[in-house]
This record gives sequence, C-alpha cells and structure tokens, in this order.
Amino acid sequence: MKKTCYLGIDVGSVSTNFVLIDENEEVFYELYLRTGGKPINALSAGMKKIWDEFGGSIQVNGVGTTGSGRQLASVIIGADVVKNEITTHAIAAQKEVPGVRTILEIGGQDSKIIILRNGVICDFAMNTVCAAGTGSFLDRQAARLEIPIEEFGAYALRSTTPVRIAGRCAVFAESDMIHKQQTGHSMEDIICGLCHALVRNYLNNLAKNKELEEPIVFQGGVAANVGIVAAFEEILQKKIKIPRHFNVMGAYGSAIMARKQIHKTGTKTAFYGFESALEDYRAKSIECNDCSNMCEIIEIHCGSGPVACWGDRCGKWSGRFVESGIRKSV
Repeated sequence: MKKTCYLGIDVGSVSTNFVLIDENEEVFYELYLRTGGKPINALSAGMKKIWDEFGGSIQVNGVGTTGSGRQLASVIIGADVVKNEITTHAIAAQKEVPGVRTILEIGGQDSKIIILRNGVICDFAMNTVCAAGTGSFLDRQAARLEIPIEEFGAYALRSTTPVRIAGRCAVFAESDMIHKQQTGHSMEDIICGLCHALVRNYLNNLAKNKELEEPIVFQGGVAANVGIVAAFEEILQKKIKIPRHFNVMGAYGSAIMARKQIHKTGTKTAFYGFESALEDYRAKSIECNDCSNMCEIIEIHCGSGPVACWGDRCGKWSGRFVESGIRKSV
C-alpha cells in the first residue's frame, strides 16, 4: 500500500526546499538544494531525487508552494495552495513551537520578522534591500576568510574580546573586517564582532517599535550559525529556540497548508505527477503595452506554446493559458 503524503516546496533565490509530511503533519523527508539561479532546474532535480528515493511507494495527496518562485513551482508541479513566505513560516513555527510569539527568519537573500499573538499574525517586516546579515553574505565572508561556513559560528564562540564591526551595510561591514584584520585582531574576535553587528542591523531594520515576546523562534539557513544565535540571545537577553526543521520551514508550512486545504475541501489534488517536472519548461518575459501600467508579463512555455503566465495588474493575462494535455501523472 502506498504511503499517503503531502508535498511542500519553497523556491527561493538561494535554495529550493522540499518537504514530505504524513497525515499527522510530521516530516519524514526533507531536501535542501541550491537554486543556483536556475529554479526550473532545481525543481526538476528535487522531484527526481524524491522519485528516486521513494518511487511508487508514496501517493502525493496535496501540494503547496511558497517562496519567490511559488507561482513558477505551481505551474510546473501543480499546486493546491500557493502562499507567501510569511504565512508558511508562521504555520510551520506554530507546529514546531506551540505558542510561539516571535519568529526571526534569515535566509539566503532576505530576512523577515513575524509577530504572532494568540496564533494570529499581527505584524511582520521584511528586508530585501541590503545583503548584510543574510546567508549569502556570511557565505562570502567565510570563503574570503577561508573558513568552512559550518565552522563560522564556532569561531565566534571562542572570542574573548569581540571587536566593533559596522554592520549596517554589506560593503562597509566587509571593509571594516579587512581593516580589523590589518590592525592585528584575532579571527575569533572579528567574526564574533561581525555576528553582533549583523544582529544589531537585523533588529534595527526589522524589529524597531516591535515587542519581541517569548517564545522566540529563529529559523532559516542562518539559524545553523551558533555565533548568530548567541549574539541574538546576548543582545535580546532572551532564549532563542531553533526548530528541528529550521532550514526548510517555508516548505514545511506549505505542506501543512496543502493537507488542510485538501481535507477541508475534499477535492482531488492538482498535482501533475513527478514526471511533470522533467518536461522542457522555459520562461519568457514580455511587456504589455495596452495601458500605462506597462506590466512585465512572465510566460512559462512547455512544448509548442505557453502553459501559464502572470505579472499583470488587471488580470488580462493571468490564467489566460490553461494546461492542455502535456502533463503526465505517475
């Protein structure tokens, strides 16, 4: 008998994550892949890995997509739920830490804060402008210092006299680190100072005028950095909780929402099957000149023509093309 499950997919600029949950909303499989600027390739690779791992032993009864590429994933995979990252991260955090009131999330290219009261999102903020403090910035600094990113946080914990690093800008932070190296400060003190600077930057940009109440959950790939976690706890003087699936929480939340949607409506899933991700998909951008909005329309092509498009403000193009027999079910 096939195992019933629900699939969650989070397509981001840095990583594309997949999660499979069972009927009890427990994760039994998770996959973290680098997007590498090619989200369609990442989706295909992820679906192939899941199929190679489970084959015909699972039955996907629902699919949810999230992240900056959620619409793209929905077109290719066939999603029942398409939600933004704020919602899916909050859903997953409440599953992992019941009663959570504050969610700190730092991903590869952006960061966000979510405030919940009585299980309802009452405030949030996102930072997509500056790279300082994101996973990609930390990866770059680790590479420049020739330190494995997995050991970056451990260096910070060994510091005895952290230096002050300017953390409000990625360029200035890197320049300040180089200056501190030239003046003879230890690697441990510089890295610890950087962790504190990035946390201060995060709190100043996203948490201003917000009351950060416990339980506080820290998720996203940067939550694996023990130096950043320690800096948050020291500056906030509060305990930070790291959920079990901290690096795939968006995908986890979307899978939970897919399960709830299918159970609520009693409908059959829109999932096209694992083979659908292996089709030859291509993205094309066109500009609509029919009005002063000058919308940039994204078309997804498969086979001889487009299968979906979005990006318009008036609704003229959205949903214009429908699936026409190119999907296959497995």
